[in-house]
Amino acid sequence: MGHQIFELLRDFFHDYGYWTVAIALLLENAGIPVPGETILLFASFLAYSERELHLPVIIIVATAACTLGDNLGYLIGRRGGRRLLARYQDIFRIRDKTIARGERLFARYGSLTIFFARFVFGMRIIAGPLAGVLHMEWKRFVVFNFLGAVVWVTVITCVGYFFGSQWEALLRVMHRINLGIAAAVGVVALLLWWRHRRRRQGSDSEDSGEAS
Repeated sequence: MGHQIFELLRDFFHDYGYWTVAIALLLENAGIPVPGETILLFASFLAYSERELHLPVIIIVATAACTLGDNLGYLIGRRGGRRLLARYQDIFRIRDKTIARGERLFARYGSLTIFFARFVFGMRIIAGPLAGVLHMEWKRFVVFNFLGAVVWVTVITCVGYFFGSQWEALLRVMHRINLGIAAAVGVVALLLWWRHRRRRQGSDSEDSGEAS
């Protein structure tokens, strides 16, 4: 399974190259749960192992995509406000405690939250929209967002690049990631099925009550 996913990703990079990095990170930083970190690691690994991609170009493309994505997320959050944030949570199943943790970080550390949010699990996806909802000053957001993007992208790509000599180890890591994704998809499917069943049972009980 892990090897198949590995080959699939490699073929995808062969076909679309740097666009794969750009689109994945743009979507992730705009607020859509996409495995941008995994894509970035894989791109830098291919830069080491197959030389079709180049590390400096990956860093430039990824930094630009992260910066643009976060600004899009900020704009969406600023325009949509709390009502949009509530819909966003419902659509992507973002937990309340993740949003609450983000708000606490913003209240305590202000602009530094944007810089460090990329290194906190779950925060990288919601940081931009949440900053917009909380009406953070845009100029400060832009500065700390860009600096955070540069540092985070450089660290992740260097890890992937220098990890490139450990081909078998990377396959094991990819296998574990695949298992995690499969488990997550199974849990989400089960929750959606359970939620649908509860609604259907509630609807049936209402219909029977009206009939009586």
